[in-house]
Amino acid sequence: MANKGQIGVTTENIFPVIKQFLYSDHEIFLRELVANAVDATQKLKALAATGECKAELGDLKVRIELDEKEKTLKVIDEGIGMTEEEVDKYINQIAFSSAGEFLEKYKDQIGSIIGHFGLGFYSAFMVSKKVTIETLSWKEGAKAVKWSCDGSPAYEMEEIDKSDRGTVITLYLDDDSAEFAEKARIEGLLNKYCKFMPVPIVFGKEQEWKDGKYVDTDKDKVINGLEPLWAKSPSDLKEEDYLAFYRALYPMNEEPLFYIHLNVDYPFNLTGILYFPKIKERVAIDRNKISLYCNQMFVTDHVDNIVPDFMTLLHGVIDSPDIPLNVSRSYLQSDANVKKISTYITKKVADRLEDIFKNQRTDLEAKWDNLKLFIEYGMLTDEKFCDRAVKFALLKNTDGKFFSFDEYKAAVEGNQTDKDKKRVYLYATDVEAQYAFVEAAKSKGYDVLLMDCELDSHYVNLLERKLEDTRFARVDSDAVENLIPKEEKVKPEMKEDERYDLENLFKAVLPAGKDYYVTGDNLGADAAPILITQSEFMRRYREMSALGGGMNFYGEMPESYNITVNMENPLVAKIWAAKQAEVAPQGELPAEAPSDASDAEKDAARKAREEVRKAHRADVEAFAAGNEILHQITDLALLANGMLKGKALSDFIARSQKVVTDAYLK
Repeated sequence: MANKGQIGVTTENIFPVIKQFLYSDHEIFLRELVANAVDATQKLKALAATGECKAELGDLKVRIELDEKEKTLKVIDEGIGMTEEEVDKYINQIAFSSAGEFLEKYKDQIGSIIGHFGLGFYSAFMVSKKVTIETLSWKEGAKAVKWSCDGSPAYEMEEIDKSDRGTVITLYLDDDSAEFAEKARIEGLLNKYCKFMPVPIVFGKEQEWKDGKYVDTDKDKVINGLEPLWAKSPSDLKEEDYLAFYRALYPMNEEPLFYIHLNVDYPFNLTGILYFPKIKERVAIDRNKISLYCNQMFVTDHVDNIVPDFMTLLHGVIDSPDIPLNVSRSYLQSDANVKKISTYITKKVADRLEDIFKNQRTDLEAKWDNLKLFIEYGMLTDEKFCDRAVKFALLKNTDGKFFSFDEYKAAVEGNQTDKDKKRVYLYATDVEAQYAFVEAAKSKGYDVLLMDCELDSHYVNLLERKLEDTRFARVDSDAVENLIPKEEKVKPEMKEDERYDLENLFKAVLPAGKDYYVTGDNLGADAAPILITQSEFMRRYREMSALGGGMNFYGEMPESYNITVNMENPLVAKIWAAKQAEVAPQGELPAEAPSDASDAEKDAARKAREEVRKAHRADVEAFAAGNEILHQITDLALLANGMLKGKALSDFIARSQKVVTDAYLK
């Protein structure tokens, strides 16, 4: 006769469920049921190892069977099974898991029990209108029982005829979960969650091509054929083993740069293999390629709370039973263990990179361009990693030569120290675009670094803080004579009204819509007549703002350029002399209104002074408009900076053709 009763919900055990809900993703049910089946199998192995279970174990496996027509799904194991009393204790009382008790009793024989909450079985009801359990315990003299429930608190349990040890859980899928009655869907979930399980997971049969179609063979299809390499000892593995495992995990990826095997059992348990992938398209970085496992069962590929943010650029696997999971196992709780594990992984990555720097320097240099984004990102976001990285991070110059920070300091300290006793590290972001500036610096005997990573605007700021008495200057941020000033420089002697005329003269022929700061300088007769640069400070902070550096104020400001006019250049001297001869000096400005004048009187005085300035500015602009040499040298400077476009470029080409024609044919 069947026993009837009510499922007991113990307040102290169900409380975490009430607090954090059960599962956010319904597909989790299959992972939970397979995990329970694997646990039952592992427990049986532990009992056999102690001699407590003397029965023949056989070829232990977990079998998944799907009836697409009837919409039933079975999870079958050959593990320890349950007695009627155990079903009553562990099924009828929600969240009273047997895993904790078993682990405590057999902790020396088994370390891979997955379940901890006792809620995994009940995830079946998220997709089922009815669930049955048919089970026979390993214990001698045990009787098989069948438990069934339609999702309400009511259940039925009765004795049945069952001769084989283990448990069969049958799910009668509801209409809303019809997707789980599809073979492809179930196979996909098993591949996702179970491909590294320590017990064979069987689903269907292997197929072969016959008579123009695929047909089933007699051979079971084992889902988890790929061996979890991280569970092995590093001393038993060779480099080709690690590379083959990477290819199995990421078949479409290029070979990784380096790998790290994590293996620790104190003060927490953690194993895993992390790979440094090649980062070619830096804008489209491939994140979330680290998979988290709990005793070889897949949990998530979002490990943000386990590893520092910069390490989400790595690929690979991490396996730890000590990472606390909520009941859905989909999100990680932040606690002391997680922080310890994060610190450990950071240390191991830094150890590995330092070892490569010391023992495989040539290999590190060859792979640096694909690695530096990771290193820079780590240094910018993790202070402890940054403190370690200064020992192995590299600098690369425009000639392709590599230096450690200490090596570069020694290489440039003499020639590239300015009048304030600061070392100046010159750098280019695009050698081709900044070729003239790079060559000008080299002609002075300066070395130029190549800083072409997206993070470099932030990175140079960091290095200026980390490297004592050091500043960075982009090679095109000023005239080469001004990049590393050795002594106080004598500026051209110009009166206030002359500086005003110089500014208006060049602004008249520069493209509208940008801010220009025009100054005169003595750069030598052989230097270019005009140099267009951007302030190192403003340009750097605009780039940082564009990368989300929290400096939106700079990002919203209009682009500004420094226009340095070389007053010692013969062409500039000729233009300036012509301007002085053809444009009458600005007349004397009307007197300012006295301090005790009325607002109307002050406003009238300001307008009178502005009228004089405006009239003179119009004379300067008229001169500029008709001076071809002024247009030509300005356009050449704009062209060198990629700023000459549209009609202005067309006019420049036509003017240049005329100049060439006049020079050679007249």
